[in-house]
Amino acid sequence: MNEDILKEFPSSLGQLKPAFQINLFTREAEPIPCEIEIGSIQNEETYLSEGISLVKTEDSSQVIISGYGIFLGKKSERLVIRQDDKAIYEIPLFRINEVVVVSKGVSLSSDLIHELCQRGIKLSFLNRNGQPFAMISSPLLTATIISRREQIKAFDDRRGLEFAKIIVRGKIKNQESLLRYFGKYMKQSSPDKFRKVWEIANKLRLLRHKVDSVDGTNIAEARDTLYGIEGHSGKLYWSGVKEIIGGRVEFFGRVHQGAIDVVNMLLNYGYGILYSVVWGAVLNAGLEPFAGFLHTDRPGKPSLVLDLVEEFRQPIVDRVVISHINLGQAIRIKDGLLDPDTRKIIGSKILERLESTTTFQNKTYKLRSIIQIQARNLASFLRGESSYNTFSFKW
Repeated sequence: MNEDILKEFPSSLGQLKPAFQINLFTREAEPIPCEIEIGSIQNEETYLSEGISLVKTEDSSQVIISGYGIFLGKKSERLVIRQDDKAIYEIPLFRINEVVVVSKGVSLSSDLIHELCQRGIKLSFLNRNGQPFAMISSPLLTATIISRREQIKAFDDRRGLEFAKIIVRGKIKNQESLLRYFGKYMKQSSPDKFRKVWEIANKLRLLRHKVDSVDGTNIAEARDTLYGIEGHSGKLYWSGVKEIIGGRVEFFGRVHQGAIDVVNMLLNYGYGILYSVVWGAVLNAGLEPFAGFLHTDRPGKPSLVLDLVEEFRQPIVDRVVISHINLGQAIRIKDGLLDPDTRKIIGSKILERLESTTTFQNKTYKLRSIIQIQARNLASFLRGESSYNTFSFKW
């Protein structure tokens, strides 16, 4: 049997290891498709083979695909994964909630795309930095027009302003909470740093109350003032983060584009994954991704997605990145970018964080579910049916 082929499949997977048969013509070992039942997977993330992994949720899973030569197709009611023209895995479609393609060289059949849309399974494409550049879903998922009509109207009345204020207030609160979360572990080991972090957190608490005094008839009248408050809070927050990560890595402050330091690279990659999840939630809630309130309109800029992302940056991405750095775990750079292994590790941790549970509105939900709930709450708020409150990180 061809040993090189066998190396492709880790023996630690037990019942997930594909079986092999000898081709009578080539005398080579060929894999027999392994039918994967999600319920049989024990870990939250399972590595199947090079470029193929599953992130398990309670009753479904996210399939993550990367690598040249992988083909995704459909057979009956199963997703079929082919590599080098050979079917190696089959996964029941009813067990999948999202398919994520994170590299070039992956191809898909139109039959599979049709089936994913029919079942409401999101198909996302991320670039090598983890930022979404395409997403495929059924247009029927956003067929409710009332929410979009009210969303556009809200830009010119107080609803847009109130939502923007809520977002800024909630973001600053989560910034404060995350600093206190990491700061409390420094009280004994680094009392001087602890005092600095605590002082910054106290300043953020005071700054948050300034949002209440911002007024106007619509968001356009007050956006600059809100930007000023948000910008001030950002400088305070990142100075606190710098104290927390200490001298473990070089970090001079937040850089959104063209980052050359590992902290900003990790953050930008993580935010890209978060954008994809929030974008899908916005579409599923029947809202227009490009018509935001706090963030300004610009061609190609999903401003509403960016609005909704703000309340989830600290509890999902920042927490993972800071923990990864503080634990001294490997961060490797290749050709000016995070190398594949580092991207895989951080991506897996963020996806794991999305699947973790917390209390929200007096009930226990996964963070991924809370994002969807918040998108629907926003739609309800814009229709005038309910209030809107941001998700708050508890430290």
